Amino acid sequence: MFRNIVFPFVCAVASLGCMTAGEAPLRFGNDGRFKIVQFTDIHWQPGNPASEEAAACMSAVLDAEKPDLVIYTGDLAYAAPAREAVLKAVEPTVKRGIPFAVTWGNHDDEFDASREELFEVLSTLPGNLTDSVAGLSGVTNCILPVLSAESDSTAALLYVIDSNGYSTIETAKGYAGIQPDQIDWYRTSSHRYTEANGGTPLPALAFFHVPLNEVNTAASDEYAILNGTRRERACSASVNSGMFAEMLRCGDVMATFIGHDHINDYAVAMKGILFAYGRYTGGKTVYCDIPGGNGARVIEMTQGRRGFDSWIRLADGSVINRIDFPHDFTRWKASKNE
Repeated sequence: MFRNIVFPFVCAVASLGCMTAGEAPLRFGNDGRFKIVQFTDIHWQPGNPASEEAAACMSAVLDAEKPDLVIYTGDLAYAAPAREAVLKAVEPTVKRGIPFAVTWGNHDDEFDASREELFEVLSTLPGNLTDSVAGLSGVTNCILPVLSAESDSTAALLYVIDSNGYSTIETAKGYAGIQPDQIDWYRTSSHRYTEANGGTPLPALAFFHVPLNEVNTAASDEYAILNGTRRERACSASVNSGMFAEMLRCGDVMATFIGHDHINDYAVAMKGILFAYGRYTGGKTVYCDIPGGNGARVIEMTQGRRGFDSWIRLADGSVINRIDFPHDFTRWKASKNE
């Protein structure tokens, strides 16, 4: 039913943390396109009827969009038993046979299961591409290559990164965010893929839960083009770890897709990289008063293009906030030299 699925597959560069051996490779379609649905902040509470609103939303979005991949950007579980919550959160995707990957948020391991234990739950499911890198901060860190439509060469990269839970630094309380060892892993991986591509960085997207510190800087710039709803400040880590600067240096990541702040769904660019919120996907189990209700972000990449299209699909079927990156975020440069 869903395109671009080829069996069997063994990852050729497993040392870089890509998809799990035995799973199908992700591949651009014959039309040169690859579509991702981002679900975020499902906040499933087992036994709470409000959580069924999330299931209905996910089912409606998946049936309308028929994506090649689903990425969950954190906070799937919001009550015990967390294992059941995670299984229910991914059930609409699993039932449809769509490949998926998950990165944890700050709430998933607050109940009766650790990040590692919940990772093991995912590992039993068909279509799961979530992977982990031993010894690295966080649990859900992996790289998903998207292969060319014509060959087995890598045409694009998807970085899925665990933004961790809460800071353990006494003088810097709050969210932990992406850690220095994860940045080192990203840098090393990016350089290897660039070298293998003849020195040209591959088009790449990054997915994680907690926004980078630079999101507030970008959104508050008087010259910024902001597409979508912004009803709260980005709740980022209290210490800037330097991930954004490293992405600029590596030159592959075009955009980061985040969650965490339930009443934001906007996209805004800074220095050529887009920060884009997903749409709150959960039911009324936590604050979620964003106009239009729950939904999902959709991202469509085109092979050979350093850019992408994106939009929000709401649970009622309507589509809002269409963007063409970078075109829609570069027209203002004539008026401001940056």
